[in-house]
Amino acid sequence: MQPRVACHAEALKIISKLQAFGDSITQADMLRSSFLRRGYNKVAGIFGRAEAKKQDFPVLEGHPAAQESAEVALESRVTVQDNVKKVMKEFRIYRWNPDRPDSKPFLQSYHVDLSECGPMVLDALQKIKAENDSSLSYRRSCREGICGSCAMNIGGTNTVACLKPIDGHTSKPTIIIPLPHMFVIKDLVVDLTNFYQQYKSIEPWLKTNMVPKDGREYRQSPADRKKLDGLYECILCACCTTSCPSYWWNPEEYLGPAALLHAYRWICDSRDELTEERLQALTEDERKLYRCRAIKNCTATCPKGLDPADAIHKMKTKHMLSQPMEMVEIM
Repeated sequence: MQPRVACHAEALKIISKLQAFGDSITQADMLRSSFLRRGYNKVAGIFGRAEAKKQDFPVLEGHPAAQESAEVALESRVTVQDNVKKVMKEFRIYRWNPDRPDSKPFLQSYHVDLSECGPMVLDALQKIKAENDSSLSYRRSCREGICGSCAMNIGGTNTVACLKPIDGHTSKPTIIIPLPHMFVIKDLVVDLTNFYQQYKSIEPWLKTNMVPKDGREYRQSPADRKKLDGLYECILCACCTTSCPSYWWNPEEYLGPAALLHAYRWICDSRDELTEERLQALTEDERKLYRCRAIKNCTATCPKGLDPADAIHKMKTKHMLSQPMEMVEIM
């Protein structure tokens, strides 16, 4: 005797597989773990939804054993939802639409239930965009602090939203605005064209005239490799550059902390043969490098814990030590 199952695509597949075994299969055989496991998996897939409904469980109209399990699952889900205390958090997010150039930017309030949200600010933004306002614009990609896409100013500090935990204090809102002193494209999306052009200008690739004779990769000692620690990890999120007052004042001339950090990464690379040429390119216009005033906002705000200010200081020192004394006095 075969069980009566609702006309559901997955259920029909199960029936067809059962029929393939022949008429000798019994109802007891169908109640074994392999059959019930499929029903349990379907039930478990509903748990992540915001609200459990009977129509989410097509198995409720099927076999009595599976129906009983589904009823228990549905009841448990509703009970859990009733017992979870809502924790509402206000987010005030910068909004500006280029399609309405006459309108001024403003902060729009959104309320998010933290009991149904992930721990990071990016999780809240994802929830707001998915459930409250699909017009909200921001960049995001990896969600792991690797790509730097979701850089923004959160609570007065430049950081990446995927690494910034949500402030659990519900008495005060979290204010989210774009990276400061940048042209805004829309909402939290800023124009990084100049930032990437400055990065390109330092020629961030290995420059050498010596090709390994054995055709293998360019090698270096463990000690030389260790010198790159704290430099290569930069994810070009622009948090440091947009927090730098010197960059605010001279965004066209001064290269900014991020580009200079990468410049030093190649200058101190033992495999690179054009160190002097790189230094000369950075100092032919003193504003590219020497506009740094050692304010160190860049170091304080870096979400990866890097120290661009120290890299800039070492580049200045390396350059000045290579110059005649009279030139050093002028600088």
